[in-house]
Amino acid sequence: MAMATSAITAQDVRAEAQPNFIIIFTDDQGYNDLGCFGSDKIQTPNIDRLANEGRKFTSFYSACSVCSPSRAALLTGCYPKRVGMHRHVLFPKSDYGLNPNEYTIADHLKSQGYATACVGKWHLGHHPETLPRANGFDSYFGIPYSNDMNHPDNQGKPKVSSDELWADQSTAVNVWNTPLMENEEIVELPVDQRTITRRYTDRAIEFVISNRDNPFFLYLPHSMPHIPLYVPDDVYDADPQNAYTCVIQHIDAEVGRLADTVRELGLSDRTYIIYTSDNGPWLRFKNHGGSADPLRDGKGTTFEGGQRVPCVMWGPGRIPAGTSTDAFVTTMDLLPTIAALSGKPLPSDRTIDGLDITPTLTGDESPRRDFVFYSAQGVLEGIRGEKWKYLSKSVGKNGKVETMLFNLEDDISEQKNVIDQQPDITKRLDHRMKKIDQEITEAARPVWRKPSAD
Repeated sequence: MAMATSAITAQDVRAEAQPNFIIIFTDDQGYNDLGCFGSDKIQTPNIDRLANEGRKFTSFYSACSVCSPSRAALLTGCYPKRVGMHRHVLFPKSDYGLNPNEYTIADHLKSQGYATACVGKWHLGHHPETLPRANGFDSYFGIPYSNDMNHPDNQGKPKVSSDELWADQSTAVNVWNTPLMENEEIVELPVDQRTITRRYTDRAIEFVISNRDNPFFLYLPHSMPHIPLYVPDDVYDADPQNAYTCVIQHIDAEVGRLADTVRELGLSDRTYIIYTSDNGPWLRFKNHGGSADPLRDGKGTTFEGGQRVPCVMWGPGRIPAGTSTDAFVTTMDLLPTIAALSGKPLPSDRTIDGLDITPTLTGDESPRRDFVFYSAQGVLEGIRGEKWKYLSKSVGKNGKVETMLFNLEDDISEQKNVIDQQPDITKRLDHRMKKIDQEITEAARPVWRKPSAD
């Protein structure tokens, strides 16, 4: 008589072996804008808990200091210039976007049977050929570009986010004609941005619950705290001096809801959560912007405050709890690392710039030795090599080019220019920077462009 066997399917085996991945990517959040990264003003108990149960990365870099290039780099594992997405950001009238021939994190995981969803700000092209479902995602729900942009031509909007608009959220929500999309269709115009962070989280939770028995990848790029700032009425603080704090604390509460869902479903032991930001804070908006302390400057610059961002990685049983590392890593490293953790090698038909940092999830060694800095307009401006950072960039209103060398181990705030004391290091870094840029430039791949009407 044959013995009875349990019906274990290939899908069961795959779900058991392959971890889930959640990337939470905020917009314009500074290095100092989490409790676990030193904020003495903003309370973020839920993200702090992820850090206490996981690991902080204190030398974690976004690949650019503005939105579109940084998002292209995260998803493709490439410098934005390699994929043609390095010249500032996309606007509602832009006729190009991320080429669907590029290979994204979503493409890689979908090829292994993962369910994939993008919920939030996309900003890699609003044309159907460039939206998330053309780039490896099964579904999309979110704002296709920045939340201060107007459909269809970016006309008729306020120039800035202001205390007056924060004080009157019910009126301000109609000032920007920003669209909300479901897959390739606009479903709300203008989107009610007061509730958008919570609605993103609702969709994210629905996705996790629906795929609890299958491996999944959730990319959750929040529209906030990019200006204009909004929160739901039940958490609103009318004092405009607390506007930014209020928004971050609301994001934190929503991160808590999502993380609690993962815990309650019993998925903690096979789920990674990565929390980080696309670039540094928009300092000129003062109480509507964040803080990069103790770093220099913020969004739009290649100083540390523009591209070194807070990062927390959580994976109980796989990432050591309550740890922190100053190992040198970037958003580009997420694709090869996720590929390694999922168990399938990346295709070998293209160059990527990211490196597998799986050893860095538990230790302090990183395979990364250097990282090139491009301006918000895609101009080569510097390189970090180990502890040294070399910059050659225009500074000040007169546009004078200044060369700088900083020892980031001793001078994280970039206040001591030691270029005159280290000519050999300066020469070596300048040569290396130009060599890397030359290779990227010569091998750059094209963006998708809207066909001509002719």
